[in-house]
Amino acid sequence: MDLVVTSLEVWDGVWRRNQHLVAGLLRRDPDLRVLFVEPATDPLHAALGASQPRLGRGLRRGPQLDGIHPDALWLLEPTKWLPRRVDRRLDERWARQVLRAAQTLEMDRPVLWVNDPRGSLLVEATQWPSLYDVTDDWTVADRSTAETERIKTQEHVLLTRCDEVVVCSPALEASKGALRAVTLVPNGVDASAYLVGHERPSDLPAGAVAVYVGTLHGDRLDVDLCAQTALALAGSGRLVLVGPDSLAAEQRSRLLSAGAVLLGARPSDEVPAYLVHADVLVVPHVVTPFTDSLDPIKLYEYQAAGRPVVSTPVAGFRDVADDLMTVAASSAFVAAVVDAVAHAGRAGRVADEATRAQRSSAADWSRRVDQMVEILARLHARGAGS
Repeated sequence: MDLVVTSLEVWDGVWRRNQHLVAGLLRRDPDLRVLFVEPATDPLHAALGASQPRLGRGLRRGPQLDGIHPDALWLLEPTKWLPRRVDRRLDERWARQVLRAAQTLEMDRPVLWVNDPRGSLLVEATQWPSLYDVTDDWTVADRSTAETERIKTQEHVLLTRCDEVVVCSPALEASKGALRAVTLVPNGVDASAYLVGHERPSDLPAGAVAVYVGTLHGDRLDVDLCAQTALALAGSGRLVLVGPDSLAAEQRSRLLSAGAVLLGARPSDEVPAYLVHADVLVVPHVVTPFTDSLDPIKLYEYQAAGRPVVSTPVAGFRDVADDLMTVAASSAFVAAVVDAVAHAGRAGRVADEATRAQRSSAADWSRRVDQMVEILARLHARGAGS
């Protein structure tokens, strides 16, 4: 079977849902081939933002992965030359590039897996069996009116024309499921990575640390709350943020001035070390309709690490019954983190190995792959029969 995946994320060392599921599928089926379409690079935007502009790397083999044949995974990174408001045919050009790449790989009738909503153009342009995997509700994100309308139009096509729709959270199951049949496939965790010993990372500050792991972005992260937390911890601990940095320069400066430590992105196989050596794990997220649509991967990772957690009342964390979980409104969050750090060494403030193993095994990515195997088999059969 051939599979074309239009992803909202690049394939790099920071693995997210798409990478875990695709790699798991490739290891299960030696005959599977995947074309993984990454977001386009934007040299003009990068240059205007004082970052290093670069062209997309085009079609190329994916990285060498254990248990996966070198010709099984292909990556496509396009280049976005002009803003959408200038290039009105930007998305059409993107779709043609994806189709050319599939033809180059002799993928005559692949299954289409859409995560990036503009994959709707491929649904309209082909007769490929199709799956829409909804991981974020971008229709309620804080975007321009034009961007929101574009996403709503694309999602309408996906919800009405895709053969299967998968959602990652109960909130998405309720909202998208009101419009059509959907299948809930939650996010997960690499359970085995948390059941081995990890040395304390050398770049973790000495002393007590409250650690956040995830992409630093204003759609999710409450930057003001982070700054207040970092200031309140001064003298007793440090707030450490680990993950890709998508903050505005002013936001980043505010955090650093408050004493927060920003370590940047770390490969996924290094993340467990930061989590298990944290005194407290934190989730200083904004609570919005957008964050309410999410199924945070960090929920499963934090529980697998077995450390005390302090979170704002966001989806996932507010719904868990866990003695190590403290859910606090933003007005009480800072005090809750300071208290958790002060009592982090108290007996019973860490989950034992058996408890962690039980929790994480139930949410292991292999179980999510099992679900996707069944869904893709239905799609493949539908394609073969048409």
